[in-house]
Amino acid sequence: MKLHNLTPSTGALGREKRIGRGEGSGHGGTSTRGHKGAQSRSGYSRKKGFEGGQMPLQRRLPKFGFNNINRVEYKAINISTIAEIGEKLNVEVLTIDSLIEAGLVSKNQRVKILGVGELTKKIDITAHAFSKTAIAKIEALQGKATII
Repeated sequence: MKLHNLTPSTGALGREKRIGRGEGSGHGGTSTRGHKGAQSRSGYSRKKGFEGGQMPLQRRLPKFGFNNINRVEYKAINISTIAEIGEKLNVEVLTIDSLIEAGLVSKNQRVKILGVGELTKKIDITAHAFSKTAIAKIEALQGKATII
């Protein structure tokens, strides 16, 4: 295969449909828009979700649920994960910054420590929220659970 014998696939290139260029073109007169009605007029644009006058799907389905604007979202981190990070980094104090550096949370997320897993050594943790079981497990080893 060489550059001089490259051609487009058969049927890949068709002639451009030149609309509204006289009767001789075959697309004159109504310019393929039919007779009368909204779609034949200039400036017509179909609304998003329009189904030809039939009740659209988004109006047929019932509304349900609501979003609480005061909801506070937390990134949940278990005690088992905290124990792993404490051993890996060999630290006794864990803050939000150290969790960000470890790649567990982003700087805009709030952190809640949950009590799943076991701690093996004393650790002081600073976070936005703690579960009761997490606080109990941290304080059982003389650690501190500090809420920001």
